[in-house]
This record gives sequence, structure tokens and C-alpha cells, in this order.
Amino acid sequence: MNSPLYVAIDTPDLQKAEALARQVRNHVGGLKLGLEFFCANGHHGVHQMAKIGLPIFLDLKLHDIPNTVAKAVQALHPLEPAILTVHAAGGRAMLEDAKAAAGSHTKVVAVTVLTSLDDGDLLDIGVGGRAMDQVSRLADLAQSAGLDGIVCSGEEVGVARAAWPNGFFVVPGVRPAGGAMGDQKRAVTPREALDRGASILVVGRPISLAADPDLAARAIEATL
Repeated sequence: MNSPLYVAIDTPDLQKAEALARQVRNHVGGLKLGLEFFCANGHHGVHQMAKIGLPIFLDLKLHDIPNTVAKAVQALHPLEPAILTVHAAGGRAMLEDAKAAAGSHTKVVAVTVLTSLDDGDLLDIGVGGRAMDQVSRLADLAQSAGLDGIVCSGEEVGVARAAWPNGFFVVPGVRPAGGAMGDQKRAVTPREALDRGASILVVGRPISLAADPDLAARAIEATL
């Protein structure tokens, strides 16, 4: 079974990205490439990273009118990502069109509430109640729209899994016990996230900024 641990490769430097991926490839199950990497390297960069031989999680968080998102998803077909993100807040039609436009090999998952936000941040953008409530609402929407799963924090994944037993749950922002939180506000440890129902875990800086990324990935993998 492949490791549920995906490393977030957040750098515009393709050579650094390739070097990091090769360092940790034996202790992670996939590579998460986000906006910073994609804006700098585009399709070429993703193709290069795919040569390393690990599944690619393309974390672009697409959010626009349904037609635009569908066309964007179609434009990504040549990359054959294993996982692709869209924003749940784009609404039902956008979610349905994104899933319809994706290839059968790609899981489309909806971002619910970013792990850098808490209840106060949601209030600032006009969303009342707790982050947990908003995640539950958007998870219900994603499920009814036919998506494969959602992205949420480790704090909400247990409730989401209980309501959607067959869903695919991506938990980013996890932090090893005692690790620095950085800009994450709703983080749990990798083991906690997995125990609560995560399908895959996304870890970035605790691995990428470590003095020995391979050792850091190995240490996290050992807790799983």
C-alpha cells in the first residue's frame, strides 16, 4: 500500500523541486504541486515531476464560473493528475462541471475552509458560525455534486468521514508533535489526522525546510 503522506512542493525552482522529490521519494506516497510551482513551471514542470514516478496532486484550487473551470480542467487533461482541487464555494454547478470535465483517472476534491482560517476569519468574510459547521455544509454540497471528496483540516475530518463514509479526505497543514504551527490555525499531528479519517496527509515545510528532508519524511512516516 502506498504511503498516505504527500509532500507539498512549494517552490518556483524546478531543480529544487526535483531534488526534494528525489530525496523523499522512498518515504512519501505522492507529490503535491500548488500554485507557486505551477505558475512558475506550468505543464512542463508537472511533466518533469511526474517522471519521478509518484502520483501528482495538482492543488490549484480552481474557483470561477462553471464554464471557465470546466475548460481549465479540460486543459489539464494531458497532465493526468491523480488529484485536483477546486473550491467548494464555487457552487454546485461549478463542482458538477469540474467533475464532468475531469478524466476518470483524476479525483476531484473540493476545498472547504483553508487551514489558515479560524472562526474569526470566517466571520470577517461574512460566514457565521464555526469552521466545523462550514466544512460540514460544503462537504454535503461536494458529495451531492458528485465529487470524490474534500479538503479539510484534521479537526473536521472525523465528522466529515462519518457523514460521507466513502469519501476521499485530504488533510493539509498537519504538523508533527511539537512542530511550529506557522500560518496554520487548525492543525493536528499526522497520526491524529489519519486516525480521524484522513485518506491522505499533506505535509510541506516540516519536510521541505528540514535540514534532512528524507529523515524528516521518514520520521513522519514512522508515526503512521
